[in-house]
Amino acid sequence: MKILDKESGSEFEAIIEKVAESDYSEIKRDKGFIFNWSLEKEYEVYKLYLKDEEGRILGLLSVIDNQSELRLHINLIEVTRGNVGRIKKLDNIAGCLIAFACSIAFKRGYGGFVSLLPKTKLVDLYQNKYGFRQYGRLLAVEFESSKYLVDKYIGSE
Repeated sequence: MKILDKESGSEFEAIIEKVAESDYSEIKRDKGFIFNWSLEKEYEVYKLYLKDEEGRILGLLSVIDNQSELRLHINLIEVTRGNVGRIKKLDNIAGCLIAFACSIAFKRGYGGFVSLLPKTKLVDLYQNKYGFRQYGRLLAVEFESSKYLVDKYIGSE
């Protein structure tokens, strides 16, 4: 998967893997993250970093496997402060994390069904940029929309 440098247009190889216990203290000290990620330890938590900069986490994703409903729920997603909004230096971090959740949902036989409960101000972003649709209070992607995200952000890795 590729992360895009907004200024130069260069692409960098990114890796997503499970957060190790030792990562939590580093995340807590990192001023780029707002949330207390140690509260997410009971769920599956993943980190995204550049292949050549393993110690620098750029994004985090917490998911809950809701087997009874055949869906993966994004409980929390966060991109480092300098890489959000109009001022971001690196692009595609959130897209890669969401696409990664979709790929897990396909592997587990959920048809790419991924849900989240968004902050009100982010509803339009999730719907317009990532193809989420409203399901009651939740937003979700599945099947074709999930496949599109996986193809766009992860590719054939």
